[in-house]
Amino acid sequence: MRTADPGGGTTPHASREDGPTVGFDLDLTLADTRQGIGDVYRALAAETGVFIDVDEVLSRLGPPLEHELAHWFPAERIEEMAARYRALYGDIAVPASKPMPGAFEAVEAVRAAGGRTLVVTAKSHGHAVATVEHLGLPVDAVVGGLFGTGKAVALREHGAQIFVGDHIADVDAARAAAALGVAVATGPFGAAELRAHGADVVLPDLGAFPEWLAGRRAAP
Repeated sequence: MRTADPGGGTTPHASREDGPTVGFDLDLTLADTRQGIGDVYRALAAETGVFIDVDEVLSRLGPPLEHELAHWFPAERIEEMAARYRALYGDIAVPASKPMPGAFEAVEAVRAAGGRTLVVTAKSHGHAVATVEHLGLPVDAVVGGLFGTGKAVALREHGAQIFVGDHIADVDAARAAAALGVAVATGPFGAAELRAHGADVVLPDLGAFPEWLAGRRAAP
């Protein structure tokens, strides 16, 4: 796996011959990180004495960490709490991460088609890489620290023609990158919401992705 840090620059890569370059979001697209993220927030609440509704947190995964922390802490504590959360994350959340159903099959379908895969996520770069490595996902590159239309930077640099995600912000990212937006209804938004937001393709989950990709490549 090659990794790319947006802070340090990314290196564009061309697709393998005749194959697509496909970007994937991480949380609730390729990786089920809910248990670990919930455990980190529980630890943060226990340390600080601040009430955090973990179920509510998990119902809206996707945006950057600081956005969620702002629901529970005053502005002057956000930077401190974000640093503490990230310090806890590696030991607590990464080992608890599991692949989403169909994750390996989706990545392998792209590879079998002669294509390349990359992960583009709002999760910090280091934790994104650690999560991908923990899961053993055979992706070609990882870019962390990007959300919404900000993901388009990495998608364009890597020449992604398709971006797969579970959040309406991932639909925005695909559109900004002039990529085909494939949404999976495995996160906080249902199929109807993703379709209404403008997703080009809506799938129930990644299990449907290999057949969809094969059909797209077979179409005249």
